[in-house]
Amino acid sequence: MAKKERHVSETPATQFLRRAAVAFSEHAYAYVEHGGTAESARALGVDEHAVVKTLVMQDDQGEPLIVLMHGDRQVSTKALARAIGARSVSPCKPEDAQRHSGYLVGGTSPFGTRKAMPVYVEQSVLELPKILINGGKRGFLVGIEPAVLGSMLGARPVSCAL
Repeated sequence: MAKKERHVSETPATQFLRRAAVAFSEHAYAYVEHGGTAESARALGVDEHAVVKTLVMQDDQGEPLIVLMHGDRQVSTKALARAIGARSVSPCKPEDAQRHSGYLVGGTSPFGTRKAMPVYVEQSVLELPKILINGGKRGFLVGIEPAVLGSMLGARPVSCAL
């Protein structure tokens, strides 16, 4: 009998989603270094606005947090800091983001992170019918309903898009 091959979706993120019985679709593409959401959207033939990036940031106390943002928008760190009651917010260095999340930069998912972190989501992301978000591996996105972000991650809506 043939040995079963590991499926591309076997990541801590997809294991988290399966354990929680969350329905998701799988979208693999050829990862391009520094290609970002523009490259994944192009490769998958989807609108970059519906591809949600997972950003690991830190507040002025050095505490990590996750921000979920439309692929075609940037985070206003000033607006985010105001929204969460911090003096400032800044992106984590790649090695710190990896240490907190357990994922390689470019493959960071908000699901199944190594360390529990508060999650904030740009409120307009929640208005989309479906989103694509990293599935825990470079070149791999999962399609989910945005409501999952609140129900499974406790993601708090904020208005911080530029």
